[in-house]
Amino acid sequence: MDVAPDKEALPRSEASIAGQAPHKRPVTRAPSIVVGIVAAVVVALSLFYLLRPEPLLVQGEADATRFDIAARVDGRVKEIPVQRGQNVAAGAVLVRIDNPETVAKLEQTKAAKAVADTQLANILVGTRVETVAARKAEMERAEAALVLAQKTFDRTRTLTEQGNAPQARLDQVTDALHEGERALDQAKSAYEQAVNGYTKEERAVAKANVEKANADIQGVQSIIDQLVVYAPVASQIYQRNAEPGEYVSPGVPLVTLIDLNDVWIHFDLREDLVKNLKVGDRFDVHIPALNDHLVPVEVKLIATKGEYASWRATRASGDFDLRTFSIRAYPVQPVPELRPGMSAYLDWRSRP
Repeated sequence: MDVAPDKEALPRSEASIAGQAPHKRPVTRAPSIVVGIVAAVVVALSLFYLLRPEPLLVQGEADATRFDIAARVDGRVKEIPVQRGQNVAAGAVLVRIDNPETVAKLEQTKAAKAVADTQLANILVGTRVETVAARKAEMERAEAALVLAQKTFDRTRTLTEQGNAPQARLDQVTDALHEGERALDQAKSAYEQAVNGYTKEERAVAKANVEKANADIQGVQSIIDQLVVYAPVASQIYQRNAEPGEYVSPGVPLVTLIDLNDVWIHFDLREDLVKNLKVGDRFDVHIPALNDHLVPVEVKLIATKGEYASWRATRASGDFDLRTFSIRAYPVQPVPELRPGMSAYLDWRSRP
């Protein structure tokens, strides 16, 4: 008697021979989904880059208040106690200038004032007592001489009328009498002048001479004060344009300062970009020198007049020249690392 074989013990091939169908694996669609997603992303990015507006980069530059310090006097540079890059406080000594001629002129003006003071004191004191006494004695002598001349004239006239004296003698005594009268008048005037002293006009002239001497001293002293040049504000030394021993003239810059507390970003913008800009607008700028750091700035100045054409049209285009306006934008918060000359840029279309 034949025994039927066990189907579980048969191999897979034999089971198939025995009439069982083989097991089918499910078909996976993961690669197709990944490929579709990648294609969709590529298409989306392509549309984004094709349809988005092209960035309009605007570049500016950091700037700061600059001082060209010059002297108002000439002379030789005696000392420059500051170095380039040094921070100086307001009122610090920058340059000392030597000018011996001006110093000597100051001494001359002081001597002239001493003379004017002495003359004024002499006039205010009045005439000396000795001078008044001398003038009085001269007047009394003139009075006595006039009395004698009057008596001589009277006697001579009587004798001439009686025929005992010639006419020529009468003429002589008459002239002597007139001369005595004039001498008495002069003596009286001199005495009165000595008693009254100087006139108010002479006092005014003496006072004016003193004031003029004071003004001369102040004028020369102001020049001497200019021999030392001071820093007007706290700043940093940018350049030294002179060295000790050099002869300098008035108005020639000796030291250049930069105020790092007054730094701004300067832009030169075309007029078509300025039309929607106003003072007080804020936006962020990139500073490449500071690792592309974003610095919020505020517009505080828009030039009143355009200076030059940053873009020129051609006749074929039918367009017109675009002028350029200067813009100043100050950092909203101080940026100590920001230095004059650093570049700044932003996408003008992406600003708020």
